[in-house]
Amino acid sequence: MEANPRSTGRLPAAFLTPGSSSFMDFLSAHSPDLLPGHRKLPEGVVEAPHGTTIVAATFPGGVVLAGDRRATMGNMIAQRDIEKVFPADEYSAVGIAGTAGLAVEMVKLFQLELEHFEKVEGATLSLEGKANRLSTMIRGNLGMAMQGLAVVPLFAGWDEGKEKGRIFSYDVTGGRSEEHGFAATGSGSIFARGSMKKLYRDDLTEQQATTLVVQALYDAADDDSATGGPDLARRIFPIVTVITDEGFRRLTEAESSELARSITERRLEQPDGPRAALL
Repeated sequence: MEANPRSTGRLPAAFLTPGSSSFMDFLSAHSPDLLPGHRKLPEGVVEAPHGTTIVAATFPGGVVLAGDRRATMGNMIAQRDIEKVFPADEYSAVGIAGTAGLAVEMVKLFQLELEHFEKVEGATLSLEGKANRLSTMIRGNLGMAMQGLAVVPLFAGWDEGKEKGRIFSYDVTGGRSEEHGFAATGSGSIFARGSMKKLYRDDLTEQQATTLVVQALYDAADDDSATGGPDLARRIFPIVTVITDEGFRRLTEAESSELARSITERRLEQPDGPRAALL
């Protein structure tokens, strides 16, 4: 008689024999209920905190990905200091907009997916491959998205093959688009995009690129109530990350606070922000 793996404390053989380099495929075969898109929801309207604005911009030598810190639930502020930008692996990052709880869970699963692939295959996925894996995960959440629990991230990273920073945006069906120069997603994205459209140049330095994205978040918060601006009283500042050929780096609290404070001080003189040349 074969012993029950649970009673012996041993894992089933299938768990010890990787049949796929995809952790998601493995989870789908053995515990599909753990996937975010396979959860059963209560009937009726589901209220959940939503993350808002994420912005990204490339510069020669890398890419910057940043997000504000506010989460909303209807017309209420659900959280003032939520984190929406995470490292996916050493050379990429993902910023989340949409249903906060599901989005964070999806990011953790995405991180495991990339780590699992590297351990099984002995090599890392290309940036294009990572973007495709994230697209598949978003598509798997379509059922919940149709019930109002959508997750719409921005993905950015350093492409070692092309030796440049790249940005990918998504829709709720998992449709993927590569963005050139800059991108934004979330409720304040229309205002952030308009800000970057006027200020972006393709010869920005790293410091100018980080300033650009924080300026864009400030403009988004100025016109979108769901986007939070720098909170000087509570010392809550945007999360700003930089990915280059040296890998992922998050600006320290001292760096992000200094940047946010300098922009806020300039806004006392120019409330609408820096002016772009007419020609």
